Amino acid sequence: MVHFSGKNIQLNISVKPYTEQVLEQHGTGLNYIVRTFSDNVAEEELVWHRDKSNRQIHILGGNGWQLQFDDKLPEELTVGHDYYIPKMTYHRVIKGEKDLIIRIENI
Repeated sequence: MVHFSGKNIQLNISVKPYTEQVLEQHGTGLNYIVRTFSDNVAEEELVWHRDKSNRQIHILGGNGWQLQFDDKLPEELTVGHDYYIPKMTYHRVIKGEKDLIIRIENI
């Protein structure tokens, strides 16, 4: 809460634990996202969450990072492999080494 000129103002700031670029697939009009999680990200920032749409992710870089679904053991993310995340399914990323770089496509 911030106090400003006799008024209390509550700020809700949401900072994402990644950076991303929205790109187009070679002039097709279809977009995809390249998302980068820094190896410096704090583990507590990598929270359980759900996505509003089905997603296919492709691992472009990173080492030792893992994907965990609710009530499942974590699975190591391997560079060059694809992973499917069903919409509204709780999941999280577990920190590894080097930056994790993924390509995301909503399907």
